[in-house]
Amino acid sequence: MKIAIVYHSVTGTTAQLAEAVAAGCRSVAAAEPQLLRIEGADIQQGRYKNSVMLEVIDQAEAVIFGSPTFMGSVSAQFKAFADATAGDYWVEQRWADKVVAGFTVGTGYCGDTLHCLHYLQILAAQHGMLWTGLDLAGAGDAKAPNRLGAQAGLIVRAVDGAIAAPDLETAFYLGQRVARIVSRLKPADITQY
Repeated sequence: MKIAIVYHSVTGTTAQLAEAVAAGCRSVAAAEPQLLRIEGADIQQGRYKNSVMLEVIDQAEAVIFGSPTFMGSVSAQFKAFADATAGDYWVEQRWADKVVAGFTVGTGYCGDTLHCLHYLQILAAQHGMLWTGLDLAGAGDAKAPNRLGAQAGLIVRAVDGAIAAPDLETAFYLGQRVARIVSRLKPADITQY
């Protein structure tokens, strides 16, 4: 089962999370995660142009979105990617029924990271995708997974470019959770209308 991990990273922290998510996916039999990093070269005159990446996503059973939180939302590069899916992808609902999840990283304890995660949820909903949140209680324990308590997905606080071990564990778990859910679904489970 193919899982596309689509992310943008500026300082490397989102890339660290993407790697941990991919490792979590790989821990489930038959899961084949593919890291798809949005690069500056993919943006031409403000528009996202990488049809190869979009084709990889087309073939995946699941997608996991990741972006740093900038000014309360996704990065401009991730937004350009999202905007590129507004035409035929959205109209034809090409990604409908794919399992999807998301993660984000910021430098503050809040920094509006949850809003960024909600943006990813709305993007998924517009495409008819099936959102997967975390089923880990976030009790506020600084040493426990999901320490910041977001049930919608993974939010992380980076300090001086470093990701705390519990956050990397949660990223691993998110990848594992998505892969487990995809492995339980069969094409017959999803009814076409």
